[in-house]
Parts: sequence; C-alpha cells; structure tokens
Amino acid sequence: MKPTVLASVVLMLVTQAYSQKFTRDERALIESGKGTDLMRVLQVTDNADLKVLEAQSTDIDYKDKSLQLLIDRMYATVNDTVNPGVGIAAPQVGINRNVIWVMRFDKPGEPFEVYLNPKITWRSKLMRKGAEGCLSIPDIRGDVLRNYTIQITYQDREGKRHQEIVEGFTAVIFQHETDHLNGILFTHRLTEQEAKHYTLINGEVQLYLEERLRRQ
Repeated sequence: MKPTVLASVVLMLVTQAYSQKFTRDERALIESGKGTDLMRVLQVTDNADLKVLEAQSTDIDYKDKSLQLLIDRMYATVNDTVNPGVGIAAPQVGINRNVIWVMRFDKPGEPFEVYLNPKITWRSKLMRKGAEGCLSIPDIRGDVLRNYTIQITYQDREGKRHQEIVEGFTAVIFQHETDHLNGILFTHRLTEQEAKHYTLINGEVQLYLEERLRRQ
C-alpha cells in the first residue's frame, strides 16, 4: 500500500473513532431556530465569545440528526444580506465542531459547499499575500500570508471521505476556516508572521517563500 493511501486510511479510521454526536447544549443551540434562521456570530470583543473562538473543535458524527439543521443555519448565516461572508466555521456560531462552509471561487458559478471534519494534510512552500477579514472580528482587515496550494481531506454529508488539491483564493478560504477549527484567528497569523522573514519572488506578483531559494 502506498504511503499516501495508507495515511488517508489511517486518517479516516481516526476520524471515525473520535467523531462524536452533539452535546445537549450544542443541540439546544442548534435547534433554537429553523433551517432558514440566522445564528448569532460570535465576536472577539466579547470575552465569553472569544473563549469559544479560541478553543479547539472536535470532529462530528455525520449521522447526527441535528447536523443538517446546523449546516442549514450556518449557510443562512454566511449568506446574511446585511453581513455576508465567503466562508464560515461552526465555532463562529458557538459550536466547537469541525464543520465549515466555503465559497468555491475555483468552480463554475462559485458555489458554496459544506465540509465535515476537514483536515489540511499538505501545504506548498509557495505563499500568497492577500487582505482578509472575518465575520467574528469587526472593523479589522489585514494582509495575511497563506500557502498558495493545499491538500485537504474531508467528509461530505453522507460521510464519504474525499481528498483534493486546492489553489489560490479558494485555498485561502479553506485555511482561514480550518484555522477557526483550531482556535486560530487571522489576527493570530498576522502576529505570527511579523516574527518571520519571507522572500518576495517577483515584485509584480505577491508570491513569497518562507525560505530563500538556493542557487544551484
């Protein structure tokens, strides 16, 4: 068995072993509204909210009966006409579970898609810099360095596991949202990157390497 295939199988088994159903409190929050009802987006300016936003999320059992309602309400929330986004993670609505919505700018029609228990398994050394904001961080934007290409594994609504390579701005959204699942905000990334040095590859293209290229 090839190492990459073996790693995927192991990851799938681990995910299944540690996936859990929603707690009573989580279920109560999810079921406090209908599928079309928005959920309150947690804010870093509230200490109780910040505690949830900086917590590590856990995998969810795709068979849980309340999952579809959470998925629907998260979708309604990220598509709020007053404050829309290009992605949202379950911790942002008070549920520390590994569920995200991502707008796929790399697909025709730029559809929103939901991902269960997503994991980034590989990141390119090539990075891009771009402006980011967050529904949970009001009135702040910043230029964040993100890996240009990533490999991600996830489950769909039926529990089927997938693996794909994602590039460009869509990869940025995946990284932003999966960071939320690990309690990391884009402002944390900005602080982290201030302590590092990155080499600009081309003055006309905002692509960087954390390590300087060596001449052969």
